[in-house]
Amino acid sequence: MTPPSPIFRLTLLCAALSGLLPLGFPASSVAQTFPDTQPDPAAATDHDETSPSIALKGSVWRAKPGIVFLKTPVGLLTLSSKTTLKDMRASQRVSFWIHESSMAVEIRKRADDSLVHRYLTGPVVKGSDGTKELTRWTPDGDMPFPYGTHESQLSALRDGDPVTVEVDGTGTIIGVHDLQFDLQIGQVPPSGSDAHVLLSGTVSKLKSNFIFFKTPVGVINVNAKIGIKNAKVGQTMTLHVHHHSVVADLTPPNGAAPIRRFITGPLEFSTPDRTEVRFWTPAGEQTFPTDRGKSALAGAKEGSPITVELNGDGAVVDFYHSD
Repeated sequence: MTPPSPIFRLTLLCAALSGLLPLGFPASSVAQTFPDTQPDPAAATDHDETSPSIALKGSVWRAKPGIVFLKTPVGLLTLSSKTTLKDMRASQRVSFWIHESSMAVEIRKRADDSLVHRYLTGPVVKGSDGTKELTRWTPDGDMPFPYGTHESQLSALRDGDPVTVEVDGTGTIIGVHDLQFDLQIGQVPPSGSDAHVLLSGTVSKLKSNFIFFKTPVGVINVNAKIGIKNAKVGQTMTLHVHHHSVVADLTPPNGAAPIRRFITGPLEFSTPDRTEVRFWTPAGEQTFPTDRGKSALAGAKEGSPITVELNGDGAVVDFYHSD
């Protein structure tokens, strides 16, 4: 079977992870033991304050040695490696995180939630005072990991070099790998989804329905059908996915404030007479008058996806049915 063509492609090579270094790493030399249960990707700390950041859960759609295609609430996530991912099965599930310059991937069995693989990618930060440890960001915070049997390989790396390691349940490094991903976002997450994406960048190219979006983690393609209209090359765009809501802000080059905001989410009237609707935004839930959206909202069922467009002053421009 041929995988679907990319709608929203986000490729992060290990080399791209050599940017910002996470701060505040602990210096302890004690091996870390991970919790037996998988942390909720959407519950990771400080999502709203961290960009870039991504937290998704995925189920195996198709796999072959070295590559796995995962269905997520926002689209297809592809993981690939030349050195690992040899044993992916449909009975396994994946949690995926990006946090600034770090990436974490956990693969667990569906039946009992037991750990199969845990990968941590980021710039090298070695333990203090010559301890044979590598400090990594994890969804539970920054932790030190003993080199295990990979001391010669890891000692040869310099601080800031990008590297992916596999760690076991006791927090010991058991492998050094390459790991890449592609993320395709072509849909608003369905109701009940635990999805999070926060990315900011510049619109570098427009083609058909696609916005080429230059971000700190690479140039990506955004399908404008998720609720973005009239983007222009050179504009700054911030894309925020939270559970089943999408917010996209467009700002002119060197501009200080958005000139357009597009909020997409399930239709929810906040008044019995349907004169206002309620949406999630990064600042919390907000309500908007429906007088400019009579044609789009006429006959629309609550819970169906709808987009509201706001101008730079936060006033409603129009409502649209989401594709």
